[in-house]
Amino acid sequence: MEAKWIGITAVAPVAWGANYVVTRQLLPVDAPLWGSALRALPAGLVLLAVARTLPRGAWWWRSAVLATLNIGAFFLLVYVAAQRLPSSVAASVMALAPLALAGFAWLLVGERMTRRLVAGSVAGICGVLLLVGGASGTLDPLGLVASTSALLLSSAGAVLAKRWSDGTPLVAMTAWQLVLGGLALTLAASLLEGAPPALTAGSGLGFAFTSLVATALAYLCWFGGLARLRAATVGVVGLLNPVTGVLLGAMVAGESLTLLQAGGIVLVLGGILTASRSRRAPVVPLPEPRPELARAA
Repeated sequence: MEAKWIGITAVAPVAWGANYVVTRQLLPVDAPLWGSALRALPAGLVLLAVARTLPRGAWWWRSAVLATLNIGAFFLLVYVAAQRLPSSVAASVMALAPLALAGFAWLLVGERMTRRLVAGSVAGICGVLLLVGGASGTLDPLGLVASTSALLLSSAGAVLAKRWSDGTPLVAMTAWQLVLGGLALTLAASLLEGAPPALTAGSGLGFAFTSLVATALAYLCWFGGLARLRAATVGVVGLLNPVTGVLLGAMVAGESLTLLQAGGIVLVLGGILTASRSRRAPVVPLPEPRPELARAA
């Protein structure tokens, strides 16, 4: 069962890694806020149409918190980091996600790291460092703050989603976050970037992939994995994101793949294998859906 959910969770970072290539090849480069809004809001509306239910009670403020941490603030901070830091530095900071997730999971849901998880995390992080060629380049203080904040906020949001799992249907919980986060991004885009960019056939296809595959499907798989696996394991699986980006960049965009990068890929895959074999420790169980929500969904 754990191997099954590791496979499902892996859909998310693979889709996010593929999204790098789609974004570079098909999407406009001068409207990052609109690009984020058009990624989040349509995905949320599609999932909301499937879920057919709105938040109730505590889920109004919970959804707002998760939308801010996982969608709105995260997308904005990642953009700031990308503008102010070399990609190698930004990727190196975000590669610490397994340890950040493990730390928040220990604080919020009582999960403890095992030796195998530590070994897998370290191997995966070292693999990502090889993939991006090391943390070279100018270290802009604001960029470092933005990248570190994105790492911490998204890790906290992921573990809070796990902690608050109470039987609320996964589709509904994901939809609420994407809609609220997408609305916040739409407002910010309208104020800072003006009118949305005109769509071409290529950018329309790009946004369709970004929204439906790299967001709606990816976040469903990501939150589903978080509900059933250790947070640190999910974090290590998430390192497939840069691996996919590098491989597709080489295959589709004609980018070079060095021997050092190939070694990094092997390290990341070895880290995932090591982490997935870690002894299971008590985690927060996923309750059965409450009858009224199950009917609504």
